[in-house]
Amino acid sequence: MSDTPTLPELITALCERGIDLSGANVRMGSYGDSEQSSAMLISLIASKVKRSTCSLLWSWEHDGEPLPQEGDIEIVLGFRNRPALLLRTTKVELVPFEKVSSEFAAAEGEGDLSLEFWRAEHWTFFSRECQRIGRQAVASMPLVCETFDLMVDLR
Repeated sequence: MSDTPTLPELITALCERGIDLSGANVRMGSYGDSEQSSAMLISLIASKVKRSTCSLLWSWEHDGEPLPQEGDIEIVLGFRNRPALLLRTTKVELVPFEKVSSEFAAAEGEGDLSLEFWRAEHWTFFSRECQRIGRQAVASMPLVCETFDLMVDLR
């Protein structure tokens, strides 16, 4: 595989490890915007503390990517583009930033699991993301709120 594997390369490599993804809607993704945050988030998912994630709808639109769907399988890449986890999406909802629930914030598994912590950390993250795509962060910005199950720890 190259330094940045393609989806077909990843699917082939997993098949060689006995993981058959034929017939599934497979995508690849990553968590965090630094090596440290990526490692921390992957660890939280692997320990099943983190069971959900969210992203900015505007980013999906800007990047021309299809939105995640229930039943999708995501190959999570670590910061250095190596497969780390296999997840199955169980639920996807579009929710304005200001309407994210305390239950969803806790399921994200970060910090003290409070909505207050979630809002502070995610506002900072989404403000950087808005800068990347030429938008302004606002309380009503639409988020893609995704719940998932850990299928396989590939590390």
